[in-house]
Amino acid sequence: MSMHAVRLECAGAAVTVVSADRSVCRWVGRYFGTWWEAAEVDAASVCAGPLVTAIVDRGEYDTVAFAVTQAPHTSTSYARAQMLLARDASAGVIRAASPERGLAYWSEPSAGTVDVIGQDAASVATATARLAREVMRGALLRDGWAVLHASAVVKNGRTLLTFGGKGAGKTTTAMALAARHQFGLLANDRVFVGPNSAGGVTVLPWPSAAAVGLGLLKALGWFEIARERLQSGDALHPTQDQRVTDAILAGNRSPLWERGKELKAQLWPHQFTSWFGVPLATEGEAAALLFPRIEAGTGPTAEDADRCLGDADFMSGQPRTATPTFSGSWVSTGAAAKQRAGKSHSAWAACPVTRWSSGTMSQRTPISSQRSPAVSYAGSTQVPRLWSGHSRAHAPPRLLGPNRASEAAARQACRSPRAQRTA
Repeated sequence: MSMHAVRLECAGAAVTVVSADRSVCRWVGRYFGTWWEAAEVDAASVCAGPLVTAIVDRGEYDTVAFAVTQAPHTSTSYARAQMLLARDASAGVIRAASPERGLAYWSEPSAGTVDVIGQDAASVATATARLAREVMRGALLRDGWAVLHASAVVKNGRTLLTFGGKGAGKTTTAMALAARHQFGLLANDRVFVGPNSAGGVTVLPWPSAAAVGLGLLKALGWFEIARERLQSGDALHPTQDQRVTDAILAGNRSPLWERGKELKAQLWPHQFTSWFGVPLATEGEAAALLFPRIEAGTGPTAEDADRCLGDADFMSGQPRTATPTFSGSWVSTGAAAKQRAGKSHSAWAACPVTRWSSGTMSQRTPISSQRSPAVSYAGSTQVPRLWSGHSRAHAPPRLLGPNRASEAAARQACRSPRAQRTA
């Protein structure tokens, strides 16, 4: 049986995906594409982990899933579905099954390998890409990188990071800058950050599908492009709700909601370039921090507010899922990982950043027109001015790491220049 392989590389870390089903490897390569160096390699040359093997075989899935249910196991949640987890310490094996997804996992940590086993190629490819990404995250965290909850765009090597909770405007700001001001898209929801030898902070992408609402697609002028692409046979990411695809094909630009949550189009990373002409950036140096704030009935306004990076902005200690690793357990991105990152970044290098807090959107009112306040904000003269430099009287603050030892220093450094002068 011929095997196929694709290797992913980022900041010195690497993981290889191997499968007899070439469509799985192509799916993984397309997903990570430019953001992480994804390249097909000779499967016969792969001799060491981290290695993720994707197996499409209903019989093997049944065998592994049944073995999990018959062994002592615990129940957890992974990828929004129940997962049964069984550890065999004597054999050095971790087995898991997700009956709802029709997927099973077999990990041998000492060998640095994990198998993803499923009943159809599409579900196996999706699970394999998710797992490969989590393995890469574990490697980068161990190397001292940290994960920030932020969108990021790059221009001339300088990165603008936009922070905030769900619905704060991270995606809107990033997409509008990319669509209207020729920024390269680095990340939609989170990034890796770490100090570099030049005294700055390097920002790397976290590859993922991007959730873009129908109103935002319209406001950016992308709705008809997406509709034409779907009509020609192209497809959006398979994790999105089919109702979104149906709405786009029907020309329905009104945002879709279900129990207070907006249903959005899930875009493949490569579709930003192939559909909308937005380039993908592979890295940059942190140059500015932006903190959008939603306030109903307001227009675009730049504020001098005391907003600084806090624990909520770092995702190193907030894993969404538990994921098999090669260390003998599941990925540890809690306190232990955060402590490791803190020790590596006990004093992050100075980073030329500007803090902005803005009233950007009239929320509760769906973004549905070209004159949307959110798009108007991101395309206003306020944002490009972030790249014009600073006077010495308003020197930028320092960006410090998430470790508790430097928390007080970080809060002091991120205070507004006015507050620092009067303290």
